This record gives sequence, structure tokens and C-alpha cells, in this order.
Amino acid sequence: MRRGKMGVLAAVVASALALGVAACGDDDSGGSGTSGGGGGGDQKYIAIVSKGFQHQFWQAVKKGAEEEAKAENARITFEGPPTEQDIEQQVTMLTNALTKNPDAIGFAALDSKASAPLMDQAKSQNIPVVAFDSGVESDVPVTTAATDNKAAAAEAAKHLAELIGNKGKVGVIVHDQTSRSGIDRRDGFLEWMKANAPEIQVLPVQYGGGDQAKSADIAKSIMSANPDLKGFYGSNEGSAIGVIKGVQESGKKGITIVGFDSGKAQIDAIKSGVMAGAITQNPVGMGKELVKSAMKAINGEKLPKVIDTGFYWYDKSNIDDPKIKALLYE
Repeated sequence: MRRGKMGVLAAVVASALALGVAACGDDDSGGSGTSGGGGGGDQKYIAIVSKGFQHQFWQAVKKGAEEEAKAENARITFEGPPTEQDIEQQVTMLTNALTKNPDAIGFAALDSKASAPLMDQAKSQNIPVVAFDSGVESDVPVTTAATDNKAAAAEAAKHLAELIGNKGKVGVIVHDQTSRSGIDRRDGFLEWMKANAPEIQVLPVQYGGGDQAKSADIAKSIMSANPDLKGFYGSNEGSAIGVIKGVQESGKKGITIVGFDSGKAQIDAIKSGVMAGAITQNPVGMGKELVKSAMKAINGEKLPKVIDTGFYWYDKSNIDDPKIKALLYE
């Protein structure tokens, strides 16, 4: 975690634990978007707190969760903060979810450390927690449904290296350095490059908060300072789209871009040749695994510590492959 936020976040969590935050109510409204799978009766209730709501990735996770909730006859709420930089707001959302005493909680941490005290609170209330997308630095979650982000980032590094002839300068824009996914997608990329591409100079990692505009500005600054830049890696949907925008706005030619996730902007960029390719996760499958695992935990079933939801590299050559197309979202 960045040290500048530690004191503020500690205060937020301590205050939430000591005083409680007023619940949003049980009408499935509040936050930055929710969905219900039905009401009342014997249905089990799963409160899901996501990293955000603005990216198409999270909408795809939500879709999978809703589909599985319907199949399991469960009720869910799904919410997330306005942006993936709003760590404190996410902590508040998680606190609100705990006050509703759900049967289980699904949680994708923006900061792997900030929510640890609330994990302990969930345990004290006998509420099983299923982590998804990003793990939490706590042994409370019964499982984590996520992409193997280190392996996926290494795959992106391998393709970028091949595309630029295994030499030259590469810029890296990562969505954050606090979530497990941000850390692993950064380290997996850097470690592969260090071990396998000694003639590639990876420039210091920059962080854009998953914000397209901020990531575009960072990309333009990197290109301005490094006119001989060969390539870019963007570690999530917002970062990758920001890189695409930055390159397009700069008018720079000959930059090879690889990214993470999909969404219409990236799909269009790959089809047009602006972006070389990207890693797609399985967000719908992740949402399904989240709800499926929560129901198993509610029923007392044992779960593996990690559920790998998979990934694929896609580019112009395989973007229309049915196996790939099923995992892309627009």
C-alpha cells in the first residue's frame, strides 16, 4: 500500500468497526449499481462488493453472478465505487454490506491490506467471504476466484517481446500498486522480461489508476520523453484504452501496444491494427464461480483456496475464434 493513505484508511476502517456505517437498507439499492436475483423467502443472500462499476469487465462479472444466482435460486446485490481509485468508499461499502448480515459476501479488493480488519469482522459474524479478481491479505476468504494474473502478464510480455523483435524500450502503465491484480500483472510482466528479454529496456512503471484519461496523459508523457519507444503494455481495460488514446492523440506511429481485458474500444483497436493484442480473462465465468462458491460455503462445503478462472491471448488472428469470442465483452 502507498504509505500516504495508510493512516486515512486505518481511520476509516477503525471508525467503521467502532461505530458502524448506516446500512443502505435491504431494498437492493445504493452504491454505484446493484442487482437482485429475487426476493425473500428461503433464498440465500450474497452481498457482492466489486472494485468498480465503470468498466465493461465488471458488468460482465455482474452478468455471470446474476446468471448463477438465478440458477442457484439465490439473491445478490452487486455494487462498486465510482472509480478504482476510491479505496475508502469501497471500505465503506463493505462495512455497509456487513451490517445487512448476508449469508455470504463476495469481495474484490482495491487494496489488499485496507480491508483486512473487516475480514475479521465477517469471520466474527460467521459470514463466509469469497474473494474474486483480487485476493485479500487475510486468511478469512474461503476461496479466491481469479485469473492467474502473473502468468497472464507473462504471456502479454512474451507476445510484446516477439512483436518488437526482442529489443528496444517498452512503457508500462499499471492500474494500481495496491490490489493483488495490479501487483501481479506488474510483476509477472517485469519478471518475464528480465528473465527472457535482456535487450528490452522496460521503463519505470507508471500508475494510471485504471483511468483512461490519466493513462492517456501518462502514455503521451512517456512517448515525449522516449522518442525511440517501441511498445506499451496496459494492465487492465482502463489502462489499455488509455494507452490507445494516448498513442492516437500523439499521432505517433510504429508503437506496438498490448493490453489486458477486452471491451469495445480494445476489440476495435485490435481489428483496426492500432493494438497488437491483449489478454482476455473470463469475467462471466468469474461471476458464476463467485456465486457458486458462495453457495457452497453457505452449505458448509470445503473449497480450494484458489479457483483459476482462466485467460487467453487474443489478436487479429483469433479474435473471431468461438472459444475466444465467448470471453470477449462489449
